[in-house]
Amino acid sequence: MAYARVGACRAVRHREGSLNGTTITTQDEGSLLRVAHIVYGLHSLGLAIGAFGAATVLGSFLFGWPSIVAVIVNYVYRGRARGTWLETHFSWQIRTFWYALLWAILVGLVSLPLTLIVIGFGTWALGMIVLGAWAIYRIGRGWIRLNDRQPMPMG
Repeated sequence: MAYARVGACRAVRHREGSLNGTTITTQDEGSLLRVAHIVYGLHSLGLAIGAFGAATVLGSFLFGWPSIVAVIVNYVYRGRARGTWLETHFSWQIRTFWYALLWAILVGLVSLPLTLIVIGFGTWALGMIVLGAWAIYRIGRGWIRLNDRQPMPMG
């Protein structure tokens, strides 16, 4: 850890960002870490509303206000995290949302014509259950790694 002189009398500890050597203050890192926790919490709230409410898990995750707010917050703060290990979490959260939406559309497009022969109702239900479980896994895995201060694998 390196120390930099800030102002006339206070030193702020710096830490190297693990991705490309970008230096951020621990205060900045703490703020971004808090934001990442809030976003995981909002996504989790969206999933829980779907699990325990009248909506589906995936429907609530994609169209509920907690996840919509979470994605907006992600885009607002992602630039500040660029080059740090926290950037991987912001990207992970954004990708989880957009991939879930993409796969939900694909499941719908495949299931819709199949409803003519009744199979589509089953493929739609199965697809939504699998995507809901996948979203729960992604949010859970990301939040656990964030708590352990580990970057998300990207690739």
